[in-house]
Amino acid sequence: MKAFIISTCISLSAMCASFSQEARSESGIEPVASFKGAQVTGVTVTDKGRIFVNFPRWHETIPCSVAEVDRQGNFKPYPDEKTNRWEKGKTQDGDAFVCVQSVVADGDRLYIIDTKNPMIGTTVATPTLYVYDLNTNKLIRKYPLSESTKPKSYVNDLRVDREHGKIYFTDSNEPGLIVLDIKSGENYRMLDNHSYTTAEQDHITVNGRRHDGKVHSDGIALDKKNGILYFHALTGRTLYGIPVRQLIDRRIDEKKITKMKTPSPDGMIMDSRGNLYMGDLENNSIVYLTPDRKSIRTLASGKEISWPDTFSIHDGYLYFTNSRIQEAQGDISDMVFTLEKVKLPE
Repeated sequence: MKAFIISTCISLSAMCASFSQEARSESGIEPVASFKGAQVTGVTVTDKGRIFVNFPRWHETIPCSVAEVDRQGNFKPYPDEKTNRWEKGKTQDGDAFVCVQSVVADGDRLYIIDTKNPMIGTTVATPTLYVYDLNTNKLIRKYPLSESTKPKSYVNDLRVDREHGKIYFTDSNEPGLIVLDIKSGENYRMLDNHSYTTAEQDHITVNGRRHDGKVHSDGIALDKKNGILYFHALTGRTLYGIPVRQLIDRRIDEKKITKMKTPSPDGMIMDSRGNLYMGDLENNSIVYLTPDRKSIRTLASGKEISWPDTFSIHDGYLYFTNSRIQEAQGDISDMVFTLEKVKLPE
């Protein structure tokens, strides 16, 4: 979910969310919340229906790093304002969010990956995974990724594998996958600077306009039933599926890694039926691979979709953010970024 980034400022007066009561569109897309002047990327919906989003520090001013969205579409910093009050150049206690790229709810835990890399340049501290207890909203553990990250790493997205006690991440600035042991905290890199995790091209084209920039391993999805981790470079056309056993055993067998040509996506997610959803960034669409991995179908498309960034599934709906990366150039204070949802296929 990494941007083709241009530094801007956000008007503080514009930092508010609003809820739209518009009816479902012809495409079946329903509005959930909107954020004026605040570029939202990540979203996750908990088993109980709580909605969390994040705003990476791609601009000098952001409303907060992590927020919880209520049923009216309003949002407030999570877990509190202090944790979201990082300021460039000022001494911090180390636990303030700097540049959060992804939020993922799994069971009664909320996982927050802080890249510690504002403006996607160089890390200002060790990239860290924060884990919150959703019952108490308290921080229960943090995992510094000191063993597996580099000075320019941008740890992008994650998936939790409770069966094997691991968490998997993509690094979109220094191509590679990261594996974290939940119990010990040990972390290490796999497929580091490998052709599978490296961008295949240096641009994508959206609505006829070319957008330059290489974004390496980005989208990630876990097929828990079959023990396969899928990953994809944003500026690329190839989806890879690696058996998690290879990542756990630290032994790569390329003959057993599957490959498939797809559109260029950002985030990805797997549903309980085995459908793998991803954005088709260049065609303002959301598509999915069927469980047999033999066909790609369109779930939704149209003007309500503009750089579908991150997905979450809850109660028969696919939630997604429109981060409008291809449009967010210069001053974004008057731009509106949205959270939407669409019914999953029957």
